[in-house]
Amino acid sequence: MYARRRRRYFALMGLCLLLFVGAGAFVRLWSVPLAIGMCLVAMVIPPVAAVVANRREPHDRWWDEDDRWWGGSGPR
Repeated sequence: MYARRRRRYFALMGLCLLLFVGAGAFVRLWSVPLAIGMCLVAMVIPPVAAVVANRREPHDRWWDEDDRWWGGSGPR
């Protein structure tokens, strides 16, 4: 469960790094507006990656969850 979220996070951050490096090293030689666009897209990825990494999945049990208050129907 945590490994899946960690893989998603690192995949998104790897994509972010690839976009930044690719825009600065290669794409700017052909098209500066495209390189700027790639940097803008890469700028949005880290917050999205943080949300994806912290999103609760249906089978997760979190630290502040207490079954007494929710009827005891949660997974164990």
